[in-house]
Amino acid sequence: MEKTAADIMTTELITARPSATVLEAARMLAKNRISGMPVVSAGKVIGVLSEADILTAAGDTTVDWVMTTKVVAVRPDTPIPEIIEILKQRHLKRVLVTDAAGDLIGIVSRSDIIAAMPLD
Repeated sequence: MEKTAADIMTTELITARPSATVLEAARMLAKNRISGMPVVSAGKVIGVLSEADILTAAGDTTVDWVMTTKVVAVRPDTPIPEIIEILKQRHLKRVLVTDAAGDLIGIVSRSDIIAAMPLD
């Protein structure tokens, strides 16, 4: 049986608030050794913040000014090969995983996919 997003996604998520400063968000990325994170307001995803976004702004700029608002998400039952194609075609490092209600339940990064590959 083919593995899906649910099989490999990270569920302990680190998120940013839209009102956080770029400097605060950069510290969170560095502390947690991640390259991006969802931006959440009132329990809903409103964007994604990446290292590239941070590099474009001054430290006191707020996250909502630099985040990417076109969020790419998959469902938990999305097969890994389909996720790989999305990442390649859209030049992304991660996709969010949302449930039927659109609530954030996980994230799949390139490193999650590589870690799930058989090592035989």
